[in-house]
Amino acid sequence: MQTFEYSRPTTIDQSIQAAARAKTAQQYADIRFVAGGTTLVDLMKLDVERPNQLVDINGLPLDQIQPAPGGGLVIGALARNAVVAHHAVVQRDYPVLSEALLSGASPQLRNMATTGGNLLQRTRCVYFRDTAHACNKREPDTGCSAIGGHNRMLAILGTSKNCIATNPSDQNVALTALEATIQVQGTKGKRSIPIAEFYLKPGNTPHRETVLDPGDLIVSVTLPPLEPGTRSHYLKLRDRAAYEFALTSAAVVVNVNSGKIKKAHVALGGVGTVPWRSHEAEHVLQGQTANAATFRKAAEAAMKDAQPASENGFKVELAKRCLVRALTVTTQTA
Repeated sequence: MQTFEYSRPTTIDQSIQAAARAKTAQQYADIRFVAGGTTLVDLMKLDVERPNQLVDINGLPLDQIQPAPGGGLVIGALARNAVVAHHAVVQRDYPVLSEALLSGASPQLRNMATTGGNLLQRTRCVYFRDTAHACNKREPDTGCSAIGGHNRMLAILGTSKNCIATNPSDQNVALTALEATIQVQGTKGKRSIPIAEFYLKPGNTPHRETVLDPGDLIVSVTLPPLEPGTRSHYLKLRDRAAYEFALTSAAVVVNVNSGKIKKAHVALGGVGTVPWRSHEAEHVLQGQTANAATFRKAAEAAMKDAQPASENGFKVELAKRCLVRALTVTTQTA
């Protein structure tokens, strides 16, 4: 790990100003906000991330979880994953988020990791973490070692010729199904970004993962109020029961009335270069009877554009079965 400067501002404005001292895009890249540091510090040790400055934001008043003025819930960017997962309102109204968080990482990491940090968790593969191999995400225009290499865990949706890395977050799949909104503050002021517009597919610029501008600070996440009768569930399939990324996962938020699906939101993890919202599956589910045949049709629609690599073709069927099971569990409780 290379040496770096460290500062610990006590206000949001001070934090943004600390990042804004950079004059060029490259200098911005050399400055990082740090909260839990569960991914950043790890990548710094591997010499993948090499910031010259760390701005510690743990002193900011951004850890509250409170009702939103118009209904719903506001989760501060520094709220720890464990706290969010066990929050009474989250467990009662947004169980999909609680289940997603509790399926991720380990208890120790969940005690440190933050909501904002999880949103910015790097989309990555083993080659991104190994500086001996080519990686367009780590160093643009050097190549993608994963395409012809070890890619069993990697994406089958949203890939490009430059990158097939998978977004590893569980939290963000649930937030996508919940249609969360991300509040950001930066040198250009405040703005709210729907999570559907927050992440960028790799395309020709895999090193750019979100729409954030240099120096932007996530301050909170807002969950919208849900219609009465809405049920939700997160199902994660993985190689082992704990401390493992998803092979595939499904977050579903559904409202069933008299056996018919009134509304359905579907997001998938472990298969996309971003947390993957499946509007195709939702279209199939809308207005249909909540049964196995409908769920299978939705799963087929969700995977119709899948493009497996050499080692992960099994994910296509696995993702279908994961979604069918998640919908079955959710509607059985409706």
